[in-house]
Amino acid sequence: MQTIDNFNFAGKKAFVRVDFNVPLDENFHITDDTRIRAALPTLKKILADGGMLIIASHMGRPKKNPDPKYSLKHILAHVSEKLGVEVKFADDCMKADEQVAALKPGEALLLENLRFYAEEEGKPRGLADDATDEEKSAAKKAVKESQKEFTKKLASYADCYVNDAFGTAHRAHASTALIAQYFDADHKMFGYLMEKEVKAVNKVMNDIKRPFTAIMGGSKVSSKIDIIENLLNKVDNLIIAGGMTYTFTKATGGNIGLSICEDDKLDLALDLMRKAKEKGVNLVLAVDAKAADSFSNDANTQIVPVNEIPDGWEGMDIGPKSMELFSNVIKGSKTILWNGPTGVFEFDNFTDGSRAVGNAIVEATKNGAFSLVGGGDSVACVNKFGIADKVSYVSTGGGALLEAIEGKVLPGIAAIQG
Repeated sequence: MQTIDNFNFAGKKAFVRVDFNVPLDENFHITDDTRIRAALPTLKKILADGGMLIIASHMGRPKKNPDPKYSLKHILAHVSEKLGVEVKFADDCMKADEQVAALKPGEALLLENLRFYAEEEGKPRGLADDATDEEKSAAKKAVKESQKEFTKKLASYADCYVNDAFGTAHRAHASTALIAQYFDADHKMFGYLMEKEVKAVNKVMNDIKRPFTAIMGGSKVSSKIDIIENLLNKVDNLIIAGGMTYTFTKATGGNIGLSICEDDKLDLALDLMRKAKEKGVNLVLAVDAKAADSFSNDANTQIVPVNEIPDGWEGMDIGPKSMELFSNVIKGSKTILWNGPTGVFEFDNFTDGSRAVGNAIVEATKNGAFSLVGGGDSVACVNKFGIADKVSYVSTGGGALLEAIEGKVLPGIAAIQG
């Protein structure tokens, strides 16, 4: 497989798919440029070689074409500043021929939002709510047909293709998977960010040093079921945290007050506990909770056993005994995966559990463990606590990381690896 390091981009036009889907405030100012900064090493390497950059990304989920709110024009100045060159802009990703042809070595062009075209995702738009199945089918077929021309057009701009957008690697979209087929094996490759993501996931899922501990948070068991089932075949310890805690607690007969719970998933929780036992996996659940009398940072709180939360109260974080329990398991681990906080970490009064988990991961990493943190809320946690540089790797991909952990083949990766 071709890598970006041993490819010379001199005199070549490189189509680079990045993930510049960054958050903007109401004045279209970037509130977090992590994704832009993450792509800079790849973009700078191509320019330093004397290559010509064609930068492509999506932003948001535009429902109309084009939607000014989702224009990449809003980030153009920032990308230029970070890249150190004045990046040109193509108002229409399908009509950039002249601007691409005019590019000189060391220059860069940012294409307008790829999702301004339904062909990028391959899904029809603008169908009436009462559209018949036949109309839906015809619209889908039409988009799929025009998607080939869309993809071919994007590919025609460049001599080589670089995918550095791990965050969209789980989507079989035109620019993330389909475009690769228009380039020879030695002219398509991962960028530095994508390469690091693929290696980090591989290390956690296939190159395991034991004990292997996964910490799974989140509010719903249903959204993590496939991940948990796949992890039960790999981990030594599985710590269940966040809102899922209370579904498991109620399933085993506990009182959870007003805590979040999926009442239709109680049997599923019991089934997962049974499977963990059968496979010899240590399934670790909270033993106490920090309960609150309202969903607010300023609520009254009390520490109670997790299975004795009073009526009218809800679990908002783990308690001190659970922090110690989780921390001890984590500190004794050599491979660690963290996806999801232990509580409502957005409220400062309910960050202690997530902070304790983060600190334990930092300590284990210092002692030689490999730690991978991924998923929006976990990444927000490590950034909030200032420990992002003290874990082995922080993944930029939410959905992509989760699907990789589920054991799925990601289209954006398969397109390059073949």
